[in-house]
Amino acid sequence: MSKRLAYLGPPGTFSEEAALLHDPQAQLLPFASVAAVAAAVDSSMADEGVVAIENSLEGSVNETLDVLIHESGLSICRELVLPIEHCLLAAPGASSPDVKVIYSHPQALGQCRRFLERCFPKAHLEAALSTAAAVEEMLSHEGAAAIATRRAAEIYGAHVLAQGIQDNLFNKTRFVVLAPHDCPPSGHDKTSMAFSVAHDRPGTLVGVLHEFSDRQINLTKIESRPSKGELGIYIFLVDMEGHRTDPTVAEALEKVRGQASFFKVFGSYPRYAPPA
Repeated sequence: MSKRLAYLGPPGTFSEEAALLHDPQAQLLPFASVAAVAAAVDSSMADEGVVAIENSLEGSVNETLDVLIHESGLSICRELVLPIEHCLLAAPGASSPDVKVIYSHPQALGQCRRFLERCFPKAHLEAALSTAAAVEEMLSHEGAAAIATRRAAEIYGAHVLAQGIQDNLFNKTRFVVLAPHDCPPSGHDKTSMAFSVAHDRPGTLVGVLHEFSDRQINLTKIESRPSKGELGIYIFLVDMEGHRTDPTVAEALEKVRGQASFFKVFGSYPRYAPPA
């Protein structure tokens, strides 16, 4: 029986492309939001789920981070990096002067900001649940266009008005695969986790960071998100080299747990390596 793989749909999204890259033989199950993808895996409706977590232009995907922090006990078992090319799509027969409103996912709108400001300064921008959903919405409105994938144009019968409209030609998105468990050590791993420390005395964050630096553990990413509680309380998210079961990493994580008011390991998984 093929793996059931949830992703942010409908068909034609970059998430679907990442899902196909992860497992071309899987049974793909589209869902309307990142939270729904996680819920499908949490409830065993799907075996795994593919969600975007970070873009090279727009930064982190906050919905994914908030699901991992607050809503789900799932683990990250793999990461994938996908080059992103955005296209401007319209209904067959439409032309660029006809465009009055442009639909897309907020991340895609942000990644094409410069193009939109220069070429469609008067167009109204409308957020959609996904790039593919934007195409469906666009086709039902006159004078509309959508930012989506070339595959979405093929699936929904749309016309490509412009291609490669992202602000940076090296635009890439990092996706993660969510599952009930993470991955065993591969020898070339990454661990993702989140923590919060007391904010009413100096040195608490530095103390945590020393647990990693003193053990020569390289942090590849650190950022913060509001705790969704009291104003001014933040949760720090960290990616580090190494597997959570590596003795040095395990020791550091245990030390951090002892200093943290909130502590959660999202999982360990092989670090992404681009194809040769």
